[in-house]
Amino acid sequence: SPQVQPFLPQWLAQPKRVQKCIKDNLCPIRDVPGIHPWLLKKLQVNGIESFFPVQTEVIPAILQSASNGYLLGRGGYRPRDICVSAPTGSGKTLAFVIPIVQVLLDRVVCHVRALAVLPTKELAQQVSKVFNVYTDGTGLKVVLITGQKSFAKEQEMLVQKKVTGYCSLADIVVATPGRLTDHINQTPGFSLAQLRFLIVDEADRMIDDMHQDCLNRIVKAAFQVENGSASNMLFQRTKPGPVTAASSCSPQIPLQKLLFSATLTQDPEKLQQLDLFQPRLFTSVYSEKNRDGTETGQDTNKKYTLPEELSQCYVPCDLNSKPLLLLYFMLKMKFTRVLCFTNSREASHRLFLLVQAFGGVTVAEFSSRLPPSERQRTMKEFEQGKIQLLISTDATARGIDVKGVNYVINYDAPQFIRTYIHRVGRTARAGEAGVAFSLVLRIQERRFLRMLRDAGIRDIKKHPVKGNSLKPLVQQYEGALCKLEKTVK
Repeated sequence: SPQVQPFLPQWLAQPKRVQKCIKDNLCPIRDVPGIHPWLLKKLQVNGIESFFPVQTEVIPAILQSASNGYLLGRGGYRPRDICVSAPTGSGKTLAFVIPIVQVLLDRVVCHVRALAVLPTKELAQQVSKVFNVYTDGTGLKVVLITGQKSFAKEQEMLVQKKVTGYCSLADIVVATPGRLTDHINQTPGFSLAQLRFLIVDEADRMIDDMHQDCLNRIVKAAFQVENGSASNMLFQRTKPGPVTAASSCSPQIPLQKLLFSATLTQDPEKLQQLDLFQPRLFTSVYSEKNRDGTETGQDTNKKYTLPEELSQCYVPCDLNSKPLLLLYFMLKMKFTRVLCFTNSREASHRLFLLVQAFGGVTVAEFSSRLPPSERQRTMKEFEQGKIQLLISTDATARGIDVKGVNYVINYDAPQFIRTYIHRVGRTARAGEAGVAFSLVLRIQERRFLRMLRDAGIRDIKKHPVKGNSLKPLVQQYEGALCKLEKTVK
């Protein structure tokens, strides 16, 4: 039977295609319409003479959506939201930094007008660096909030209390979700009521359950009625709705969402949650079809290489058996020097407490919760073999070279191929042998295998573990759970 195609909304089904091949499609910066001469100079000073395809398409689109100043969209209408799906390293950051700085150049009063949210501190730092380069000399203020400074210090960077009330010290805020949510909830005078651009970078990671709440909070804060002067009332936003005589007589600052991602989810329901307004999708992530309908081999050179000596397995399982499987590998199969990855800080902390409560395994967590000195100590003990199980998030383990990892366990199946490559590459280094196990929920199995297959990885073996093998652990495990609930309370 023919495959049922999911119904895609028009904007997803017919995106604006962006050239994939960067080298052959560079565009001199002067040929992109509408960029402020001052920014063109700035780009050249920074050694940028031409734009990548993504930048060539997206910069004018954002500028055009704010061509009547940032208070109104084009022709007085609300500007359309923009989604950009393009691989890492294709220049997404500049594609939003340049137009946003330009649109804000003529702002008079300082308010938070642009907010960029990123899943990790490292990414947030990179983005704020780029914003700083292009706001330098403009009077626009960029503030980075990722929890690297104390909460009070960040509050001082964001707002200042004056006799007349609070005033913003930031035009552009670059933040990680957790810390941002804290400021929305706890920082007096931190207001998003004047927010014009919400940039969600690495959007697929941000749409995942963990951060969905954060995005809702931002939007809620952006539409919150500010108590205060009549001038505030003039620009009061209403949730997008029917245009009535009353709603059209006062100008409103539109809130425009700009989503960027290396693999923007094609799942319309997920995107639906983001409540996008007449979105436009720009994508360079697509498979080229030949005239005869076969796929071209264009992407074959994009395959990933994995260490020679790495064996890969996956274990189909359900949510409840995941912790038991980990304990089974450690206690019954006697795995040693295991690096175990989860998808969030919360998950890794909880799993650490659980294994600790169970007992019998020397375990540590390697998390951004811990100060660097502690992380280094943990790392050393792991390398000396004093710790058998190290539980970590991707953010912490990015790029670290851990000596002597025998096993990598993906406790949470990675969502992206690059995360997978990155994690399993922590073992089998420098010609040593290593094994990677991925615990894959049955509902994820097809997608997980397809992700590997698309990347040219075919030598992963299915490694089922029978329920009977886990039975002996259940009683003690339930005890550990109760213990854990008590500590958490």
